[in-house]
Amino acid sequence: MIGTEFHWRVPFDHPALAGHFPGRPIVPGVLLLDHALFLAQAQMGRKAALWKIAQTKFLSPCGPGDALVFSFEQGAHENLFFSIRCAEREIASGRLLPISA
Repeated sequence: MIGTEFHWRVPFDHPALAGHFPGRPIVPGVLLLDHALFLAQAQMGRKAALWKIAQTKFLSPCGPGDALVFSFEQGAHENLFFSIRCAEREIASGRLLPISA
């Protein structure tokens, strides 16, 4: 998984965008985290519920139609570091920790 990247274009009609915010929709941070957990689950074989979000920084908003790149790097003790970019702009970054079942 080291150095793995995944691409996702935010759908214009994603239900999480409704009301967040009217007239200028932005992707809620929880949706970005949910997608990062889903990708970690798919690649690491550990259910999303078995990851703890240890640290997150939201750096720049993104909106409908944005092409996002999720990058993952494996750290010590099964830590999983992630970053989310849109072109050259960093959207968010953080660290996931595995938790026991």
